[in-house]
Amino acid sequence: MSIYWPVALAMGVGTFLLRFSFILIMDKMTFPDAVTRMLRFIPASVLTALIVPAVLLGRNGEAAFAGWERLLAALVAVVVAWKTKNTFVTIASGMGVLWLLQAVM
Repeated sequence: MSIYWPVALAMGVGTFLLRFSFILIMDKMTFPDAVTRMLRFIPASVLTALIVPAVLLGRNGEAAFAGWERLLAALVAVVVAWKTKNTFVTIASGMGVLWLLQAVM
């Protein structure tokens, strides 16, 4: 237990420095247009990589279909996001549909 806090502190400082270095680099350097266009797609790809396994895979990350209620709730959330472009409404609609389907099924 005594080694836990120095390791956690070192990891926190390392993470901060890594993230802060990108902020410093972005201010001082100009990237080619192709790199700038590529960087715009990183948030969408990371979000997709986080959401798709949660929707399609089992609770423990096993390669089994998680169930139709998650897939239907995700599809409803995608349609709501496309129509409203509102994050809160998207999350609320997806969670509401998921809870409703879990209660019914």
